[in-house]
Amino acid sequence: MPPPAAFTTCTLQRGGRLMEYPLMVLEEKMKLKGRMALVGVAAGLSVVAGSAGLALAGGPAATAGKAPNAADTTQVRVLKTDAAVQIAQATIDAAEQGGHHVTVVIMDRSGQVRVSLHGDGAGPQTDESAKRKAFTAVSFGQPTTALAANAGGTNPSIRDLPGTLFLGGGIPITINGEIVAAIGVGGAPSGALDHQYAEAGLAATR
Repeated sequence: MPPPAAFTTCTLQRGGRLMEYPLMVLEEKMKLKGRMALVGVAAGLSVVAGSAGLALAGGPAATAGKAPNAADTTQVRVLKTDAAVQIAQATIDAAEQGGHHVTVVIMDRSGQVRVSLHGDGAGPQTDESAKRKAFTAVSFGQPTTALAANAGGTNPSIRDLPGTLFLGGGIPITINGEIVAAIGVGGAPSGALDHQYAEAGLAATR
C-alpha cells in the first residue's frame, strides 16, 4: 500500500537549494548509500516531510529544567482584609472625633494596597499622602516620624527614593515581632496628628 498523500513527497535542502523528491525514491537513494534515515546529520541536511509539516531532526532531547519544590518557597504573613478594614475604620473614626478628615491606607509587606479608605470631607491629595506614608513605613520597618530625621539636608538621602514620604502618619503593623503591613494616614493639619490617629486605629484592634 502506498504511503498517505501527505507524505508522498519531501523537500531536501542542500547547498542553499530546495529540491523536491518522491519519498519512496529518496528512501531508495538512501538505502543505496547504507542509510535508512531521511536526515543526514553528518552531512548537515535538513528534511521537511511534505505538506504535513513534519520536521525530523537528530540529537538528544532537550533536558527539562528542575521544577521548584516546597523547600524553594517561603511563607509570608498577610493581614486579613477584615482586620485591615477594622483598623482603617477605627482610624477614620478617631480623626473625625478630633475634628479632622483623613484618608487611610493599609499596605502589605510586598507593597500591595489592602485597604484604602477615603474619609468624608478628606481632600484629594490625602489619598497619595496616605499611600506614600504606608509605603515608607513598610519599606523601612519604622514609623515615618522616626525616619524623618534621616531625610533632611541637601545631600542625597532616603527621601530621594520614589514613592516615599517622610512625614508623620506612617506606622508599621507587626504581629509577634514580624512586620506584616503598614498604615498610612494623611489629611490632618500635621504629621503628628496623622501619627496619633494611626496609633488610635491600631489600638482599637489590640
